[in-house]
Amino acid sequence: MSSAPRPTTVVWNAFNGRYADNPRALHEGLLARGLDEGAGWHHVWMADPRHTSAFPEGVRTVPVRSAACAEALAAADVVVANCHVTLDPWPAGRPEGEPRFLQTWHGTPLKRIHRSAASLPSEAVLAELDADIARWDALVTPSPEATRLLREAFAYDGEVLETGYPRNDVLSAPDAGERRAAVRSQLGIPEGATAVLLAPTYRDDEANGSGDLPLGFDVPELLDALGDDVVLVLRLHYYVADRLTLSRDPRVVDASNHPDVAELYLAADALVTDYSSSMFDFAVTGRPVVLYAYDLDRYRDVLRGFTFDLRGEGPGPLLTRPHELAEALGDLPGVASAFQGQYAAFRERWCSLEDGRATDRVLDAFFGPAS
Repeated sequence: MSSAPRPTTVVWNAFNGRYADNPRALHEGLLARGLDEGAGWHHVWMADPRHTSAFPEGVRTVPVRSAACAEALAAADVVVANCHVTLDPWPAGRPEGEPRFLQTWHGTPLKRIHRSAASLPSEAVLAELDADIARWDALVTPSPEATRLLREAFAYDGEVLETGYPRNDVLSAPDAGERRAAVRSQLGIPEGATAVLLAPTYRDDEANGSGDLPLGFDVPELLDALGDDVVLVLRLHYYVADRLTLSRDPRVVDASNHPDVAELYLAADALVTDYSSSMFDFAVTGRPVVLYAYDLDRYRDVLRGFTFDLRGEGPGPLLTRPHELAEALGDLPGVASAFQGQYAAFRERWCSLEDGRATDRVLDAFFGPAS
């Protein structure tokens, strides 16, 4: 793929309008190689108007679902996205094979997606998604196991770049310790405190709801059980990030709108999640993971389904009751010790390519080696 003509115009899309994730890492990687406006390269980001302020100064944006967005796609040599691009009619009249499309996706699937989900989307939605998949020239995956699952879910038989995830390179970077300290300071985490990152996924039947989002436990009660030296850093899924009334306790930090979740992984001493792909990314750090799944049976058997046995093959204890969560977080060294073998097997299976060099591997393969 690297022998293809080098493009001059790249349109970027992360989560339908954010500056984030694998596309952000790849964009910054190209800029670090000098492939910017001065070198004749043009970079355009699809941006949700609600989040335009989070884009760095100097980054050109066009609103999603706009005429300017359609024009940018029509002029693109390459499109790089971590999600389906179905927001605008695809430009007509382009030569076959243009623009080239790099799909990075945005996580290893524990929960079943697309055609492998327990509850399939409607045929109309599937047809729209399948039309997008048919445009992909390459799909980035973080591991051989993820390759298998994503090929199956998307019925995709095209080229795969099995490289690790560019967004995770910061977790293994030489300056990871310095960045960890800086992010903790930015978030207001006191020196010596234990920062627990809470990063649950959304439920399909909650994405368009109203009222407070259920977490399955009472935040003040959990904090009281853990003491003053624990800070809870909340990172809710962007579909539901506005649906939780937060405690005013200084031990609660709302990081749902923090621009880079990988920085939160660096800052955290432990992760609490349920079915989110954050467990795969956070495991790169080697720090404890606690799985809290208060609605396990319903999510696994009705809403989505799982791609593997979470209890027997996950990176940490699978808990369903608030007191179990408090006990686990109160003894993180014990959790790490008890799940040492299972955690190591999880990392070997899912994280073996996460060595801090995924960005370069993707750029070399798709855009050509650095000159």
